[in-house]
Amino acid sequence: MLAHRTQDPAHHRSVFTFFGTGDRVRAAALALARVTTERINLRTHKGAHPRIGALDVLPFIPFEAATMTDAVALATATAREIWAELGVPSVLYGSAAQNERRRLLADVRAGEFEGLVERGHRGGPPDIGDVAAHPSAGAIAVGARGPLVAFNVVLASDDIGVARAIARTIRERGGGLRTLRALGIAQADGRVQVSCNLTDLSATPLHRVVGLVRTLAAQAGVGVARTELIGLVPRSVLNRVAEAALGIEPPA
Repeated sequence: MLAHRTQDPAHHRSVFTFFGTGDRVRAAALALARVTTERINLRTHKGAHPRIGALDVLPFIPFEAATMTDAVALATATAREIWAELGVPSVLYGSAAQNERRRLLADVRAGEFEGLVERGHRGGPPDIGDVAAHPSAGAIAVGARGPLVAFNVVLASDDIGVARAIARTIRERGGGLRTLRALGIAQADGRVQVSCNLTDLSATPLHRVVGLVRTLAAQAGVGVARTELIGLVPRSVLNRVAEAALGIEPPA
């Protein structure tokens, strides 16, 4: 079942969220790989968001009775099917990673498509496939992970330096919030945004991220224009936002 989709011209990127049994999800992922390989040419593709492939990232997330072990097996099997049929290689990340240097998606994407063509993948050849990249579709980061929240804070500014400085400060790699990934990105309308991925929803609450971005932006003399959610968010995350914003105590 297709639950949600977003398209963003600034990122030049689409995000699809779909649910189903293992067989149905694998079939849908393979169909998506066929379409992206046929229709997207990364030699002419440009966008604000880092990417290594036409189907850039394919994460499998276990729900209900499914386990992370199930998700890892499904990710690996799907990557092998995509290679066998389409000749697009994959790097396994997250819980599916076979190389510790590839556990983080940011490390897998380092250098983007152009870097793959010139230098190959970090940590050696791809995990699935015997070429670094398909000539037009690149490679795919195929992984298994828990749910995350993709959330952008749009600044009332066109200064990309401010957005990038805030992103460097708040993300985990910069000594900021635990398990937070963040980038400063320019939008098509001239404004800039701090693009965030909250990868552990128990470690870093959403309202904490927004509050910190507001504070740092204000220190730079910049306001927050709006925020935007990419994809879906667990209800529990929004409950915590409501509790923090309204002072509502959760039921006993």
